[in-house]
Amino acid sequence: MKTVPNRAAATLATLLALSFAGPAAAQIKVGITISTTGPAASLGMPEKNTATLFPKEIAGQKVEYIVLDDASDPSTATRNARRFVDEDKVDVIIGSTISPNSLAMIDVAAEKGTPMISIAGASRIVEPMDAKRKWVFKTPQHDSLMAEGIIDHFARSGGRSLAIIAQSDAYGDGWLTELQKHAGARDVKIVSVERYNRADTSVTAQALKVMAAKPQAVVIVGAGTPAALPQKTLRERAYGGPVYQTHGVANNDFLRVGGKDVEGTILPAGPVLVAAQLPESPVKAAALDYVRRYEEAFGDNTVTTFGAHAWDAMLLLRNAVPTAFAKGKAGTPEFRSALRDALEATKNLTVSHGVMTMTPDDHNGMDARSRVMAKIEKGRWVLIPDGKAQ
Repeated sequence: MKTVPNRAAATLATLLALSFAGPAAAQIKVGITISTTGPAASLGMPEKNTATLFPKEIAGQKVEYIVLDDASDPSTATRNARRFVDEDKVDVIIGSTISPNSLAMIDVAAEKGTPMISIAGASRIVEPMDAKRKWVFKTPQHDSLMAEGIIDHFARSGGRSLAIIAQSDAYGDGWLTELQKHAGARDVKIVSVERYNRADTSVTAQALKVMAAKPQAVVIVGAGTPAALPQKTLRERAYGGPVYQTHGVANNDFLRVGGKDVEGTILPAGPVLVAAQLPESPVKAAALDYVRRYEEAFGDNTVTTFGAHAWDAMLLLRNAVPTAFAKGKAGTPEFRSALRDALEATKNLTVSHGVMTMTPDDHNGMDARSRVMAKIEKGRWVLIPDGKAQ
């Protein structure tokens, strides 16, 4: 595998230098809180790497990026957000990696009138729209869109009975709601629901209960490498049916930890996961552009869909900043309010994971062009042809 350690190190050094620059050195301040340690580290590290690729100027103004680790912990994420708005006086917050952390940060963003761009998946981060969520946007595809993809694939394959093993947190809650909704619409019966924690070392009891219900397939709702445990347990207990995972596992660390036990897994994902396999389109071009930038810095086959969510947050911000500058000076409440308005006015913005069109009621703005269906074959991600992005 080709690596370019010197270039990556130089880019990181530049980022750190910007992070510690005095207030006069930067016109725009961006606070980034990411889960680079803890259970979600396999998601957060490529996001941190991606932040080193962010532009140092937007609309002719210097940008200061302040990057903090929240250790996959909602309380730490909240403290980071509080520091950003109280001490660093940032103009916008990007983060966090996972849904519980992002949900915990909403109050801080709303209280201080600071736009926040989440890079976590749960629809609940921006839905239902209210006075607090008006300050919050997010780049990953909604769990509702991805759950629809799973149920559609299962139903079209002739499936009628499904079991679910889901994380016991906000990510699992949101997915469970969406899976039940779409299953009901397609006459799919959910015969068993079990929950587990990210830090669990055994899910044997849950796996046995699911198997006792005799489902035709099992959906595992989890993020990062911890989602491999339920699937490995099912295989160890000789469950031979199809297994679906969510887009929360779409990285190479999941393949490494899951090994042979995750062969055949089906999942919805963003276009970046199988960018080179997509038909020609603006989305493919944007996805491949991100892949090229990331792998030039960090080596071949290192890119993940999670880093791309951070990249899309930057693209969203870069698109909105020029409009906000026309209405206020960076570092002021007027600029932050104008930036919020400009983010909400985003129209037909092609990013690495699809096309975004925001409205006052939709602060994600992604449609079916942001979803593909993929399968794990021989240890690699393979596009399912009828799940391709256009």
